[in-house]
Amino acid sequence: MFGRLGLAFSVASVIAAVLPPISTAHAEESLYVPLLTYRTGAYAGSGIGIADGMHDYLEMLNQRDGGIGGVKLALEECETGYNSQKGVECYEATKGKGALVYNPWSTGITLQLIPKAGVDKIPVLSMAYGLSAAADGKTFPWVFNPPMTYWDGASVAIKYIAEKSGGMAKLKGKTIGYIYLDAPYGKEPIPLLEELAKENGFKLAKYPVPGDKMQDQSSQWLNVQSDSPDWMIMWGWGAMNPTAVKEAAKIGYPMDRFIGVWFSGGDDDAKAGGAGAKGFLTLNFNGTGANYPALADIKKYVFAKGLSQVKGEDRIGENNYNHGVYNSMLIAEAIRNAQKIAGKKMIDAADMRAGLETLNIDAARIKEMGLEGFMAPMKVTCDDHSGENPVYVQQWDGAKWVKVSDWIEPMTDKIRPTLLADAKAYADKNAPWPARTEACGGR
Repeated sequence: MFGRLGLAFSVASVIAAVLPPISTAHAEESLYVPLLTYRTGAYAGSGIGIADGMHDYLEMLNQRDGGIGGVKLALEECETGYNSQKGVECYEATKGKGALVYNPWSTGITLQLIPKAGVDKIPVLSMAYGLSAAADGKTFPWVFNPPMTYWDGASVAIKYIAEKSGGMAKLKGKTIGYIYLDAPYGKEPIPLLEELAKENGFKLAKYPVPGDKMQDQSSQWLNVQSDSPDWMIMWGWGAMNPTAVKEAAKIGYPMDRFIGVWFSGGDDDAKAGGAGAKGFLTLNFNGTGANYPALADIKKYVFAKGLSQVKGEDRIGENNYNHGVYNSMLIAEAIRNAQKIAGKKMIDAADMRAGLETLNIDAARIKEMGLEGFMAPMKVTCDDHSGENPVYVQQWDGAKWVKVSDWIEPMTDKIRPTLLADAKAYADKNAPWPARTEACGGR
């Protein structure tokens, strides 16, 4: 996810406008978690729900449990406008406050922070986005992208299409369209898709959408109408998603053959297509709806107390909101894990890195968190900072998302060698890239 939208205000004023400043005394007795968010600009349609979900889950832990391990969480948002420069400014403005982890929520910002992470010794959590090769823990000890990478997602999309087509061999001779944000986010899966196209004999037709033209996709969809691809895959974000759904419905493209990545599955994205959006598919890794004890607690301890910025209780449980909940669940579990490993409540960023690297969230823990059915068990290791965990396919029924597949494993045997080669290429290109010195799961 990447954008180049400018903002006319300073980072400091943005932080102050979103949340009150944290006092020195409060900071000393709290675990500081900065939240890089975007509630303004062309990507706000996606960013607002995620920002609300991230904040509300962590605030729920503060209100219900007194924080984590008896220590309150100090939360502070910084508005990036989905802009890489603003994201770096937010990072520089907050890292000195004892930041435990950064969540860029942008592939562009993530790419800027990756070289800084190992120098400043602050982990970067790019949940299911960013540089896929960063899953190589040997090369990127300070970067984490669970529960899966964009390459995992692209491989699952192809597996699903193959299953619906009668098997991988049946893809030969077919055309699969790929409409994507013309930025690092949208470009990230292309090498794998091209490799799979070559191996399996299908044509990959690419339809890039410039960031400043997201709401004007008529030319792309006229080309889709002319090319008549058998399937369409979308890597969209912000205003691109609802526009694409509307345009697909307008030309009568069969929506049950139009599948988006998990970040193309916002409720407002599908609603934009009206009745014509029925059947639209996307990948997903978290449950939708609010029928989970943890979300009930968010309503009770955060929303009911006026501590949430969410615009209406009915927005709690929407897909983007739940993406934010999942992200903060990872943060919270890594903090809890880090406290256990370090044997202390007041952890630092190095402890947090160890907590992230040894995450193992099993079914029992998922139930204990009040999230049974919300997610699949997931695990991170020293070698694999993503986990290559499964995803499922959901479908818009005209009013809500419905799960229409089992959990689907990515093409790990295909992805892992390519991922390691790409990690090496990144290190070589950015030489001298520091060799890993961090102990496995430790400081």
